[in-house]
Amino acid sequence: MKLAPHLHRLGNDVVACYLIDTPDGITLVDAGLPGHWKDLQRELDSLGKSLDDIRGLVLTHGDSDHIGFAERLRSEHGVPVYVHTADAARARTGDKPKTAFGPMRLGPTLRFFGYSLSKNGLRTRYLAEVTEIHDGDVLDLPGKPAIVGMPGHSPGSVAVYIPIADAVFVGDALTTRHVLTGRTGPQPAPFTDNPTEALASLDKITGLEASWVLPGHGAPWQTSPAQVAETIRES
Repeated sequence: MKLAPHLHRLGNDVVACYLIDTPDGITLVDAGLPGHWKDLQRELDSLGKSLDDIRGLVLTHGDSDHIGFAERLRSEHGVPVYVHTADAARARTGDKPKTAFGPMRLGPTLRFFGYSLSKNGLRTRYLAEVTEIHDGDVLDLPGKPAIVGMPGHSPGSVAVYIPIADAVFVGDALTTRHVLTGRTGPQPAPFTDNPTEALASLDKITGLEASWVLPGHGAPWQTSPAQVAETIRES
């Protein structure tokens, strides 16, 4: 789905990942669930592009609902996959600490797990190889993605700032739809390793100039990163 010039979303408000289309090729941010592979192909077809136009995939962190088709893209099409060094092991093995579910409602929770199953969420292929990145890196990919460390949800959670898309991609550093309660609006994400650290990390994006803040779960929010951080703290 096209959101704006250069900016496309794959998936929906339950689980989403993103495609940035530029004259120099395509950059992907996150890889959703394995079944989003078909969504990716449909979006490429709508643009008159192919998998050969993808130059790189940047992961906001290493959790299974963000790495879905990453290994397929890497192993079958030679697309490099970038992940923060602190989440590299998580992306390769799936190992992560157990966190409390917190508040939940039956309907939204069933929708989240049902959607995950429908997109082959139980068939995650972890990464055999990754390219490790760090806070402050600017990647040599279409759109020149800038990496902003946002530890908390995971040690290597990052935001990805791409000026040509006028967007900051935040992964699970925050959410606009709580997948377990259905509550909408900007808020902390569930399954967060260190909620206190995640809240403090919101300061990292407040100075970025962008009109879109795009989470891995929930509706795209057309507002400034500074406004997102303020709204979450007020709530």
